[in-house]
Amino acid sequence: MKSFVISSNDAGVKVDKFIFKTFDRLPKSLMFKEIRKKNIKVNKKRCTPDQILCEGDILELYLKDDVLHIKEKHLDFMKASDDLDIIYEDENIILINKKVGVLCHPDGKDYIDNIVARLKRYLYEKGEWSPESSSFTPSLANRIDRNTGGIVIGAKNSQALKILNDKIKSREIEKYYLTVVHGKMPRKSETLTAFLTKNEKTNTVTVTDNQVDGSKKIITKYTVLDYYDDASLLEIELMTGRTHQIRAHLAHIGHPLYGDGKYGLEQGRYRQALYSYKLKFSFTDDNLLSYLNGRTFQAQNIKLLDDYKEKKFV
Repeated sequence: MKSFVISSNDAGVKVDKFIFKTFDRLPKSLMFKEIRKKNIKVNKKRCTPDQILCEGDILELYLKDDVLHIKEKHLDFMKASDDLDIIYEDENIILINKKVGVLCHPDGKDYIDNIVARLKRYLYEKGEWSPESSSFTPSLANRIDRNTGGIVIGAKNSQALKILNDKIKSREIEKYYLTVVHGKMPRKSETLTAFLTKNEKTNTVTVTDNQVDGSKKIITKYTVLDYYDDASLLEIELMTGRTHQIRAHLAHIGHPLYGDGKYGLEQGRYRQALYSYKLKFSFTDDNLLSYLNGRTFQAQNIKLLDDYKEKKFV
């Protein structure tokens, strides 16, 4: 027999899903059978496979020990770097300043060291999270390309992750970027509108002035902060959030980003001058993260700004 007290990170999960994630020797057919026989209960009462677990619920399994073998969870994330530039942290979220060249999530070549793995290691070493005691995995609510630096938002629990995902989608988390582009911009500030079409096979996008089949509207607002010679330093506010939107949109109007080998002038280079440097929380309702409403967070020690001041963009 085994008993579990449901934590906040496991709240909202169905009974069958929790059991599947917890045990590796309990066949589905046997689990359904034992639920019907009332050998699996929630709060001492009969349950159903699709019953939603709540924080504080007690799940009990009156089964033989040989089928109640808890899955071993590997700690590959402990091999990740412990280099994590934290801008802000509380019990629900963490804001991380990602360096250029670091992946947000694992891919085929760089599975071990990425921001998600570093976050897991950090929280594990702090004793705030463990894969053995929680079915929730610390996650990022947004992502940034490998060769773009800036702020990524980490969620420490499932409720925070849901709210962050919803607020990013509804544009209640405002994102601002710094970039350096070729040429002097025609206006001090402007809101650009166009249409973007994505090619999934090549992972590239095209921007057109008029809507075409498969295209989506994009809105990009820029403000000129400074310029010299053939370089303009811009602040970008994303009014929509499409793949490669900033890079492709500015290239479309004749001002590609410095170092952009995909949409710019420097073919083969992939260190585009782009940095997600500021976030503002502008919630319209009360929620778990309402204490962040109206607050702005900004990254420090931005190499792009240092390079611009030293006039390296020529």
